[in-house]
Amino acid sequence: MSSSEDVPERTAPVVLEASGIRKSFAGVHALRGVDFRLRAGEVHALVGENGAGKSTLIKVLTGVYQPDDGQLSYLGEPVSFTRPAAAQEAGISTVYQEVNLVPSMSVAHNLYLGREPRTRLGLVDFRRMRRAAAELLTDLGIDVDPLRLLGTLGLGVQQMVAVARAVSTEARVVIMDEPTSSLEPREVETLFALIRRLHERDVAVVYVSHRMEELFQICDAVTVLRDGRLVHSGPMYEMTRLELVSTMLGRPLTEVRREGTTAFGGEHETGSTALLRATGLSRRGVLGAVELSVKPGEVLGLGGLLGSGRSETVKALVGLQPLDSGVIEVDGRTVRKGSPAAAIRAGIVLVPEDRKAEGIIPHLSVRENIVLAALPRLSRAGIVSRARQDEVVATFMERLRIKASSPEQKVNELSGGNQQKVMLARWLAMSPKVLLLDEPTRGIDVGAKAEVQSLVDDLAAQGLGIVLVSSDLEELVEGADRVVVLKDGSSVAVVTTPSVDAVMTAIAEENAP
Repeated sequence: MSSSEDVPERTAPVVLEASGIRKSFAGVHALRGVDFRLRAGEVHALVGENGAGKSTLIKVLTGVYQPDDGQLSYLGEPVSFTRPAAAQEAGISTVYQEVNLVPSMSVAHNLYLGREPRTRLGLVDFRRMRRAAAELLTDLGIDVDPLRLLGTLGLGVQQMVAVARAVSTEARVVIMDEPTSSLEPREVETLFALIRRLHERDVAVVYVSHRMEELFQICDAVTVLRDGRLVHSGPMYEMTRLELVSTMLGRPLTEVRREGTTAFGGEHETGSTALLRATGLSRRGVLGAVELSVKPGEVLGLGGLLGSGRSETVKALVGLQPLDSGVIEVDGRTVRKGSPAAAIRAGIVLVPEDRKAEGIIPHLSVRENIVLAALPRLSRAGIVSRARQDEVVATFMERLRIKASSPEQKVNELSGGNQQKVMLARWLAMSPKVLLLDEPTRGIDVGAKAEVQSLVDDLAAQGLGIVLVSSDLEELVEGADRVVVLKDGSSVAVVTTPSVDAVMTAIAEENAP
């Protein structure tokens, strides 16, 4: 859809337009005269770093915020949405990053929640609701039983249901905010198929994502915001990936070309002997025979297809995945398997893939999240020293450039990139020897991603052994010194000079029938 031949004609009617939108909060300018134009059947990317104004613009378009200045037009008529329900009733629906449905209700009930069909007696007509849900799901190509409880389905299917609910309101515009952040590649393809169906029906889609490869795969047009200002708007096929990154960051294209699309440097200086060594790691039905080693100062990448065992491997190394057999050694000393406490004492720590479910404690402060693992070290006779806490927190907030109003700010109020830095700070406060990073830049913007990648280089230069799991192939090959390729829970190849072609070839050969 992103090629010049496939995009909608630029003369297609404009369904939603914002002109000269300004919005400020307590004197801080969030939007500075932003223009935005969306055409029928168009999949329009809205991109920019955190703080660029994307979320504020979406909230203005959907009636959450009212602009301080500027004009909205919908279907050619001036509009002023004073509440989100008014925008939805007009035909503008939003699908948020976090699925905002009811897990304990059926798929059908979620689709028609709040607008259930009624019998003549005013009771919910469950038979008609199930029939309508089945017709809608079939029409959109979503293969799911409308009677299934939503909570029993995978996140990808739940996201499809959320999109189906948006479409069922006869929406002319669907806004998708980071819709793939928690989806597997197979689920992403299902979502894209659904977006293509919307495109065929002239439903316009606003697509917000930090994933460059998705933007060029599915979007027809792109609008770039930076510091609350419009800096570019036009067809997607007219921009290269490097040009888009350059525009988002405000950095010269020559600089981006020279440094690449990631912030990783060159090769790392490594020690001569293994810091971490794992041999024969296996767990029936999960891991086959994983072999790997990491030297001080080395970044080892783990590559493979979905279900190859990458996350399971790093969880096994830190004791979160039980093992039937295998040996894990740090500095030549065997680490007890299946014990996170033993792994941490040995110097192995993990920054998990799902920082919200497995990492941060959302309603605790930045300070409390950072010192959580180190509390035993900061206490005497069971009493935790607040002064020592503050010292540790100040050190890592400065070292990692964590942006927060104060250490007492709730961590769930921070951007995704800063939440990830808080997670890193928590485990770096434990003075680890081996750092396991599972998808460390997933769901964060380009600028924050570059900061995390630069930090990985810095930590390797300080002598840490690092294991990097990333589904972003460019990030994997630019960041890693070697890549171990996994298949069905076993290590099957080692790429000693990583490149996209070399890693893809290794994965393809090992997964050939």
